[in-house]
Amino acid sequence: MGNPEQLVFGLDIGTRSIVGTVGYKQSVNDFTVVAQAVKLHETRAMMDGQIHDINKVAETIEQVKHSLERQIGRKLNEVCIAAAGRVLKTITVHASTEFTQEVTVNQDMIRALELVGVEQAYQQIKEEVKNDETNYYCVAYTVIRYYLNDFAITNLEDHKANKIAADVLATFLPDEVIGGLYTAVEKAGLKVANLTLEPIAAIQVAIPEKFRLLNIALVDVGAGTSDISITKEGSITAYGMIPMAGDILTETLTGSHLVDFATAEKIKLESGTKKKSITYKDIMGLTQKTTPEAVKAELAPIVDHMTKQVAERIVELNGGKPVSAVFIVGGGGKIAGYTESLAGHLGIPKERVALRGEEVLGFVKFKQDDIKKDPMLVTPIGICLNYYEDKNNFIFVTVNGDSVKLYDNNRLTVMDAALQNGYPNEWLFPRRGKELNFTLDGAKRMIRGEAGEAAEITLNGRPAAINTPIEPNDEIVIKESTVGKPAEYEVRQLPEYRSTITFTVNKKQVVCPKFIEVNGELVSEYYSIKEGDELKILGYYTLEKLLEFMDLPFTEHIYVNNRLAGKDEKIYENFTVEWMLEEKENETVSEQSSKESDKEVPQIAATVAKADDATITIVVNRTPVILKGKTSYVFVDILDVYPFDVSAAHGESVVMQVNGVAAEFTTPIQNGDTIDLYWK
Repeated sequence: MGNPEQLVFGLDIGTRSIVGTVGYKQSVNDFTVVAQAVKLHETRAMMDGQIHDINKVAETIEQVKHSLERQIGRKLNEVCIAAAGRVLKTITVHASTEFTQEVTVNQDMIRALELVGVEQAYQQIKEEVKNDETNYYCVAYTVIRYYLNDFAITNLEDHKANKIAADVLATFLPDEVIGGLYTAVEKAGLKVANLTLEPIAAIQVAIPEKFRLLNIALVDVGAGTSDISITKEGSITAYGMIPMAGDILTETLTGSHLVDFATAEKIKLESGTKKKSITYKDIMGLTQKTTPEAVKAELAPIVDHMTKQVAERIVELNGGKPVSAVFIVGGGGKIAGYTESLAGHLGIPKERVALRGEEVLGFVKFKQDDIKKDPMLVTPIGICLNYYEDKNNFIFVTVNGDSVKLYDNNRLTVMDAALQNGYPNEWLFPRRGKELNFTLDGAKRMIRGEAGEAAEITLNGRPAAINTPIEPNDEIVIKESTVGKPAEYEVRQLPEYRSTITFTVNKKQVVCPKFIEVNGELVSEYYSIKEGDELKILGYYTLEKLLEFMDLPFTEHIYVNNRLAGKDEKIYENFTVEWMLEEKENETVSEQSSKESDKEVPQIAATVAKADDATITIVVNRTPVILKGKTSYVFVDILDVYPFDVSAAHGESVVMQVNGVAAEFTTPIQNGDTIDLYWK
C-alpha cells in the first residue's frame, strides 16, 4: 500500500536532538509511521527545552525535513510541534459564580465559569511577572472539579443552583518561546499546523484516556528537563517539571573523564549496552577505557538525586501524597537504576514504576524495519496524534480596534479574545451597585446593589454574546457593562422589623410593634440604613413607652408581673401589666374594706375602660397599626392611618379581610384583629 494523501508531520524539537515522524491514522487505534529521522544538535543551540540559537535549530530542522522528504518521495509543507514543559506556567484557581436566585445551569453558564477561572489564573500570572513585559498565552486549561452549591459534582448542566464553582488548571506559554519555535520552523520552510505541549503529547500515547481515572504520574525525562503530568479521576490535574534530566549525567562524565560533551554522551549511552568495555579518547588525545558497571556506579548518586527531586515534585503536584503508579518516557529515563530509585523515593513497589515504550506503541505500525519501539518515540508520535484531536494554531482578530493574537484551541469565543486583549472580565458582565453593609443585633448583614446591564457586543457588525465563537480576522466591538444603583434599604424592609411583641395589660392582650435602635438612637420605620450602621431590635418596652403607646398617663400604682414598677421598668414578651388600688398601711384590698375600695374602683375602672375603648392595636398586612380617638372602629378607619390608595388601581380588585374573613368598609374591627388589604 502506498502512502495516503493526508500525512501528518510531527517534530519533537528537543534539547539534545530533533526527532521527525511522518505518518497517518486510519482508525482510532491504528497509526502508521511511514518515515522517521533523528538529528543531533551540533552545538548547544537549545538548552532546557528552549531555543537559544534560532538559526542553528532551523538548520537542524531543515536537515530532518529533507531526510523525511527523501524517504516519502514528496515535499513537506506543514508540521506539528510541541512546546517543552520547561517553559510552561501552570496555575490552579478556584472560580465561582453566585446567582441572585436559583437557576437551571446551562452550558453558557458553565463556559462563563470556566473562563472566569482562566481570567483569575491569567491575572495571577501577570502578578507573578509584573516586572516582566513578557506576554503569556493560555494554551490549555482543564477543569479538575465542579461544585454545585459548594458540593463537588461531575457535571453541572441542568442542575438547579444558587452558586456554581470549579477548580481550573490553566497552562500558559510565554510569547517569546512560541515566537522562537514558529520562527525556527518558518526558517526551515515549514508552516505550523498544530502546536501542543510536550506533556500533553506524551500522555496522549503513554496514558490512554481509559487509564486516566487512576492516579498516575507520567515523567518525560529529556535532556534538559524532566516533565511531569498527573492524572486522576479522568483528567490531567497538574503539570510540573524539574530542570534536571539526561544532560546532568552527561556533564558529570565530561569532568570525571576529561572529555567533550559529545564523547561523554557516547559513554553514557554505551553504559546501557551489553558491552564489556567502553573505549574513548580524552581531550588530550589519549585513548582510555572503562566499563559499563563503572559508569553506572559513578552516575548512581546523580540518578538518586535526580529521582529524589522528581519524586518530591510528584508528591507536591499530587496534593502531598504519592501516586499509584509512574510511567517513564524519554531517553533520559533509560539510564540504569532510574525506575528503581524513583520507586524507592516515592515509597511504592518498584514494579509500579516502568518505562513506557513498546507496550504503549502496540497500535503503531512502522514501515521501516529497523525502528525499535522505545520510550524516545512516545512524544513525537503523540505530537502527530494530537493533530487529530486539536488542530491548533494562532489566529488574529480585532477587539475595539486592537489586533489580538490568540492560540486557536478550536473553541475560541468573544470572551477569549477580550481576556487576551486585557479587557477586564468584570466589564463583560452586569455589575452591581455598591453593596450596603450593617449589623443587626450584632450579626453582619449585606444588601446587594442593583445589577447593571451586560456588555453590548457586536461581531462583524452583528449582535453577539461572550460565548459566540470567533474565527480569524473577526472584528469584535465591546461596549462595557454598566454599574447598577447602589443598595438602598429602609428599616421597614427588614423582615425582623415586622415582628411584634405582646403584653397582657389588665388581662387583655396588647400587640405592639418592636422598637428599633440605630447607633444608640430610636428611629422610625422610614429610616434609610447607612453603611456601617449598628441596628438593634429591642425585645422589650419600658413601662413609660408602653403607656405612651396606649396613650395613658403614668401612675404610681402600676404592677409588672405583680410587682410595683417604675417608668424605666423593662417589660418583655408576655409580661403582665396591671393597675391596682393603693394599699392602705397594713391593709390590702379585700372584702373587709370593700366600701372604701368601691369608691376608688369605679374611677380607675373608668379610666381603663376609656383607654381600652379609645385605643386599639391591629395588624395590617403583618404591620402593627394603632387606631385611637374613637370609641369603636370599622374597616374604613384603617385608611386614615395605613398608606393604601384604593383610588389608584394596581390590580383588578381590592382584597379586604378581617381575621381571614371577607370584609366590607363598614365591618367592625376589634383590638388584636388581623387585617389583609391588597390589590389582586
